[in-house]
Amino acid sequence: MPAMANTDERIQILKSDSFGRILLVHRDGRRFVRRDLGATPWWLRAPAWWLARREARALERLDGMAATPRLLGWDGRWLDRSYMDGAAMHQRPPRGDLAYFRAARRLLQRVHRHGIVHNDLAKEANWLVRADGTPALIDFQLAVCGDPRARWMRLLAREDLRHLLKHKRMYCGDALTPVERRLLKRPSWVRDLWFATGKPLYRFVTRRLLRWEDNEGQGPKA
Repeated sequence: MPAMANTDERIQILKSDSFGRILLVHRDGRRFVRRDLGATPWWLRAPAWWLARREARALERLDGMAATPRLLGWDGRWLDRSYMDGAAMHQRPPRGDLAYFRAARRLLQRVHRHGIVHNDLAKEANWLVRADGTPALIDFQLAVCGDPRARWMRLLAREDLRHLLKHKRMYCGDALTPVERRLLKRPSWVRDLWFATGKPLYRFVTRRLLRWEDNEGQGPKA
């Protein structure tokens, strides 16, 4: 990639898709992640902006909470957030690591208390395993903000938890509690409605139009 005007800046492309590019920016001895919407096709600019704006709102509300990215800037084209060091769950599986899943549940509870549901935790790529073995969360594009006491927010938070428990079942299944097993067997009506209506449309758009592989390397299916 061509050098930027700042000679102390280096840029590495981490991911590029129809909604823009994810860049790792090295500048003046520090690193941060930039979501660049400049390369988005014109016909996807509105949904790409909408997703980036959702992420910016969620990160602003989290306000740099531990184990989540800090929002550094959002100007409608670039969304900058702090770099979270770690490997995606499918790259460094926490197999048999009960401490990881206990910490992940506490992290998720803190996120929910801030009035945020992540809404995309089936993807293992959104769960990080850091060098010290602790969890972190990234990619809040589909996050929903609201009153954590509202019934609809509690339902969405329940689905966040169910997705975490699916990963626990895969990597640490013997440690599932009876309550967790019952929760896994009882999806909410929100999940059923999504699978009956939104999911078919999502699959058509991502697989047929955008040629994405849904859930590729990113965890158990719902």
